[in-house]
Amino acid sequence: MEPGPQHTVAVLALESFTMLDVAAVVQAFADPLPYRGRECYSVVVCGVTPGLVRGAPAGVRMAVEHGLEALADARTVIVSGIEDLETPIPEAVCKALRAAHTRGARVASICTGAFVLAAAGLLDGRRVATHWQAAADLAQRYPALSVDARVLYIDDGGILTSAGIAAALDLSLYMIWRDCGAEVANAVARRMVVAPQRPGGQAQFIEAPVPPSGGLARTRAWALEHLGEPLTVERLAAHASVSVRTFERQFRAETGLQPARWLHQQRVLLARRLLETTDEPVEHVARRAGFGSPVSLRTHFRRALGTSPLVYRRTFRRPVPPDVRTNDVDVVGVDRLRDA
Repeated sequence: MEPGPQHTVAVLALESFTMLDVAAVVQAFADPLPYRGRECYSVVVCGVTPGLVRGAPAGVRMAVEHGLEALADARTVIVSGIEDLETPIPEAVCKALRAAHTRGARVASICTGAFVLAAAGLLDGRRVATHWQAAADLAQRYPALSVDARVLYIDDGGILTSAGIAAALDLSLYMIWRDCGAEVANAVARRMVVAPQRPGGQAQFIEAPVPPSGGLARTRAWALEHLGEPLTVERLAAHASVSVRTFERQFRAETGLQPARWLHQQRVLLARRLLETTDEPVEHVARRAGFGSPVSLRTHFRRALGTSPLVYRRTFRRPVPPDVRTNDVDVVGVDRLRDA
């Protein structure tokens, strides 16, 4: 979908829209960088009708000059996230979105904007991304779609969905890359001081639930203090003074997980904390977390979080403040990140 003078991007802001979703998309597509001697995009922000639209956080109001008619001519339609997931989506909105998709427009959603596309029936049978906190709710309400809470965005043949606020930039840069190529997308990313493509996915940001208390809480607490050691089900059952079969049944009842799966999650969590809070070499982190070797840690870390230990540390460990005398910016490309 090569952009030209008539490539209009319509950003739809419904009631309780997320302000940063709209701002991120507009900033990315309205960048004045030329493409083959012409401007890449024309961006319009619209609502159900022209006028003031209530946004989130509460109290924010935004004036929009266009109503749903703006979707009729747009080649790309992007629905921002919404905070209110209980109020039904107006049928006029669903109809306009279906019409845009039917005539061949690229339709995308940011964060909980996926609920809007789902209400319009555009996501049935598709793999879908949304904010990890809303993923279970989306899957329950719309069982005909497949929700993937681990990824930043998904391109499913003309329908694109993405995760939370920051993922609005990821998805926007991806669409610009598809339209204009890497050079333009990288230039936009550099001007916005963000990476052209972030490594990993939402799994890096998902908070692990606290296991419920129960009769095996003491054994779980003991296991957390011995994650660097070999921990078999037999050893855990012996600590709890119950049979292996009883231990497995009770453990699953209390945590919802098999013991091996729970141990793996706790080891990944420990590795994350060590990478975030210490300068220990990766080989030390691997041993303390019970993975044995850096190779094993990298394998399990990438499988669980979609990134490497070194990139995770670079992302989440607070850096040393830069020299205030320089404003040089180094936007690291994805290939360099993957080589870490």
